[in-house]
Amino acid sequence: MVRRKFTKEFKFEAVKLVTERGVAIAQAARDLDLAESVLRRWIREAAEAPITAFPGNGQQRAELAEIAALKKEVVKLKAERDILKNCSGPPPACAR
Repeated sequence: MVRRKFTKEFKFEAVKLVTERGVAIAQAARDLDLAESVLRRWIREAAEAPITAFPGNGQQRAELAEIAALKKEVVKLKAERDILKNCSGPPPACAR
């Protein structure tokens, strides 16, 4: 099965259908041929961060980008720590 992709505009219009026009989530999901869970997630995302909701292909929210950068730094620091742990000899010799 091919995963469908929806534009940011489509997602916002689907959310407006429920939030502004008062259409039931179940009915809107059927009309738009979506799973209710997908529509509920879009509504939640739009409510949490209306400006940064639905960032698009390959774009991350600022928080997710920061988390990814911090994870990379943790991996690097752990590798450096492990090198120093496995070093034999006096500490000044290991630092070289």
